[in-house]
Amino acid sequence: MNASLGRRALAESVGSAALVAVVVGSGIQATELTRDVGVQLLANSLATVCGLGVLIVLLGPVSGAHFNPVVTLAAWFTGRRSEDGVTAGDVAAYLPAQTAGAIAGAVLADAMFGKPLVQWSTHDRSAGHLWLGEVVATAGLVLLVFGLACTDRAHFGPVAVASYIGAAYWFTSSTSFANPAVTIGRAFTDTFAGIAPGSLGPFIAAQLVGAALGLGLVFAVFGRPAPAPVSTAPPRGEPELAAPTLP
Repeated sequence: MNASLGRRALAESVGSAALVAVVVGSGIQATELTRDVGVQLLANSLATVCGLGVLIVLLGPVSGAHFNPVVTLAAWFTGRRSEDGVTAGDVAAYLPAQTAGAIAGAVLADAMFGKPLVQWSTHDRSAGHLWLGEVVATAGLVLLVFGLACTDRAHFGPVAVASYIGAAYWFTSSTSFANPAVTIGRAFTDTFAGIAPGSLGPFIAAQLVGAALGLGLVFAVFGRPAPAPVSTAPPRGEPELAAPTLP
């Protein structure tokens, strides 16, 4: 990577902020335009798919476009013995940047729609079936991201990851948060996409379990993943991405 760690962490923060702004903002817009919950979820998921794909394409060349602590941690775990992999220093910079960015994104979305800048969500999501949904959503995401890298198809990451998240909005009971930083950010807004602070702990625990299961599936299906460098973007002149990308 040519980008300094500071620039990469900034890209992760900006990307996480933009992602949460899309998720929260589209949820607010949808609830103001229609009372049909199905249409609200459809609008929210479509906006997220489009926004996530664009952000991965835009910021992947700088930071790898993780925007997600479980992806960063999984990339570090698989590449911790590689000189060009995600290092402990990268993890220490990325995770706070992702979380701070996600919080800023929620505040920005509320500001754009004239809502209180910080209002804790009252949307309780404390239920076993929702936690199971988060395990499934996160496991599938990690399997996809690292499975693409194992099969030299990581260049499909922007489309594949965005499509998966869009699908998981609908086939998981939790609507697929699958991202601890985004989960924390969404606690700061009492709108359609919010989650009550009291629901954060079990949700994040379920996501970490899902990440571990997803990596286990990668090992079982594809063999040990290749070390994942910080960036997923190809050097100029190379047609394929070097490692997994995300949300």
